[in-house]
Amino acid sequence: MTEISTTSPATNAPTNARRMKLRYGFNEINGWWHFSQGPHSDTIRQRLRLMGTQVMRIFVFDQPVPDPVKEWPSFATYVQGVLDAGAVPMITFGKFPPPYDNAANIQHFVARCTDVVWGCIEQWGGQAVKDWYWCIWNEPNNLIIGGDLKFEQYLRIYNELSAAILPVLEPHLNGRKTRIGGPAIDGTHRGYWMDWIARLIDEADGPSVGFVSWHRYADWRPAVPSGSLNGVDMWNSPDPPTGKVFEALLMGQAPTYEARARGVERLVRDRDILNVCGELNAISHHEQYYTLGLNQSEFGGAYYVSALIGLMRGGADIEMRWTATAHEYDAYGIIYMDGVPTQACLAKQILAQHVRYGDWLRFPPFRDDAPDIDAVVAWRDGVSPSGVFVNTSAGARTISVPEWDQELEAADTVLRIDLGTGGRVVREPFEGTLKLDGYGVAIVTNNAAETVID
Repeated sequence: MTEISTTSPATNAPTNARRMKLRYGFNEINGWWHFSQGPHSDTIRQRLRLMGTQVMRIFVFDQPVPDPVKEWPSFATYVQGVLDAGAVPMITFGKFPPPYDNAANIQHFVARCTDVVWGCIEQWGGQAVKDWYWCIWNEPNNLIIGGDLKFEQYLRIYNELSAAILPVLEPHLNGRKTRIGGPAIDGTHRGYWMDWIARLIDEADGPSVGFVSWHRYADWRPAVPSGSLNGVDMWNSPDPPTGKVFEALLMGQAPTYEARARGVERLVRDRDILNVCGELNAISHHEQYYTLGLNQSEFGGAYYVSALIGLMRGGADIEMRWTATAHEYDAYGIIYMDGVPTQACLAKQILAQHVRYGDWLRFPPFRDDAPDIDAVVAWRDGVSPSGVFVNTSAGARTISVPEWDQELEAADTVLRIDLGTGGRVVREPFEGTLKLDGYGVAIVTNNAAETVID
């Protein structure tokens, strides 16, 4: 490994650099059984470790997952799978049936959720549970997912539940602020989503808000004409363009992650509140025909890594892709239920092994001659840098790497997955230029020998 980087005498930090504070994560939902106890669970969890997974969002009282009240052993196995993957859970208290402002309904929900917290402390101990996250509700502004609550209804639920579980957690926090949060807001096709975050920060009981969470997909509409699908409700929205135009439209949304993260960061600044992108992916749907595989392909890998670079730039603290393990023909999951990686998984693997929490980061300036290339340079103290380059276009692009970052000129290897690599990562010698054949991700580095692909 080659020693690198000058430092600023005033700060003892590398010039034009910042520490990587984004923690990688996943939602683990439909494939929970395969992830936690299936025959390939060890392989799946190893993939998650290779992707640097630090936080995993799991659900109770919602989604096709074990009910901790009725099925505690299965739920405990679900949670233990997260811990065995080297991550901490974000337990999401999904919802209860309407009416949402009924006092008895709220009281019953609060009691069940509080029992879950108690059960977790009894099973894993307060010293472990103190580092967990507790998310209240899921997309309260979405009619289908979260019930289309009014903010005032949500705030009441949030305050009553946080007031109940905070005293249970506080004895184990050692004076640190709790990691209770919400609202896991739908920011894809629901307007005024930032209102919910701004108001939660302002109106909820102060000590109870440890993070705010927001969701963002490039689009929720199908990649095929809606007329070819049965019973699709477009909610008075037009069909999107299809084919290459739709791909370009999706990829054009990736830069919005930086802007949204930066906006939320301004709201939470100096408040000791984490900025969490709780769900992200290209298309919001679980059927393959609806998405044409765009979430999981080389396109999906380029979209995901481009979005992650935007989140790094924008100041997000946690990202959690929807989802980790695919179930049957699921169009979201990044790992198949037999442990085989998608192309998007392989792209995340090579990124996460070269851009890690706590690393130094610098971002090459935007170039007018390469508007479809995203890049970040990362390194540990005393170790030579690695450069990540993403081609967000379908056409081939050749990059003169030293023009982007001179220190990368000393690199010796390229790790690359794109439309020309046959769905796998290839290792190639680096000779100053980098070619990406369509949508894809490449790492330019001296540290390729440490990178685990299979």
